[in-house]
Amino acid sequence: MKITAVIPVRKGSQRVINKNLKPFGETTLLENKINSLKKVVNLSEIIVNTDSEEAIELAIKLGVSYHRREAYYASSECMASDFFKHLGEVTDTDLFAYCPPTSPFIKSSTIEQSIREFLLNPEYDSFATVSNVKHFLWLDGEPINYKREFQPNSQDLPNIVSLNFGLNIISKENLIRFKNIVGIKPFFKVISQVEAVDIDTELDFFIAEQINNKYLNF
Repeated sequence: MKITAVIPVRKGSQRVINKNLKPFGETTLLENKINSLKKVVNLSEIIVNTDSEEAIELAIKLGVSYHRREAYYASSECMASDFFKHLGEVTDTDLFAYCPPTSPFIKSSTIEQSIREFLLNPEYDSFATVSNVKHFLWLDGEPINYKREFQPNSQDLPNIVSLNFGLNIISKENLIRFKNIVGIKPFFKVISQVEAVDIDTELDFFIAEQINNKYLNF
């Protein structure tokens, strides 16, 4: 079985400009991710999927594959579902591992073990790392995970989880079929708060730098 890790890198990131290639500690988010994935023994190939020539040059330098993304699939006009389907269509693999560089702290050992766990549990059609959400959530003026008149302690809220995009695994066939990196019967794995860090904003980037520099010493 061919298992391919795909690292999505968009040149036109909006909330944090060029976040995947800007300095992060002594490296960049993209270089950090490539080097981390190269330690995962059960991966067949690593592909940087990007519209950035700088990212392609780095992929070549570090000895991994790349796919030059068409402009539409790197634009804000492209919905995530269409992008995911396209990723499946252009990636030659059996099993697809979605590994964004914006999750810099998920360990190589976690990815390696997660692949093994997924392969040992064929009743699931996909795998996703998740985080527990113990917050009081509201929508349209009403609480959605508790009753206003019976507000619990936060630790007693329902076991809601959120995708943190540390790692998602799905077959190429299901990625195209569902147009999503999560199928209809996913295997959810809760990971630590540090491994679950997902950089989306300038504040996220700043916090990740503090973790990287002061606690992990990457």
